[in-house]
Amino acid sequence: MTMTIKVLGPGCRNCVILDRVTREAVADLGLDATVAKVEDYQAIMDYSVMTTPALVIDDRVVLAGRVPNPSQLRQLLADAADRPAQTQNTIEGNVP
Repeated sequence: MTMTIKVLGPGCRNCVILDRVTREAVADLGLDATVAKVEDYQAIMDYSVMTTPALVIDDRVVLAGRVPNPSQLRQLLADAADRPAQTQNTIEGNVP
């Protein structure tokens, strides 16, 4: 089943970085996934995200407010690919 991944953010530096490293991680892991960048403020608010960047996998926010290092992101994506969507955890943190 194809994962749907969305990077939420208005285009700030960290949002651009998260989009880039997410696409790289998806390619490195060989995941069957589509990655979309969401910059529309209303669409971001629909996910109840208060800090960006945020990462949404299969309509579930799994990360908000920071850019993880590449190994953390790969692990997060690999775990999400192995779990049913309803059991995924949310990870929040501050931008360093």
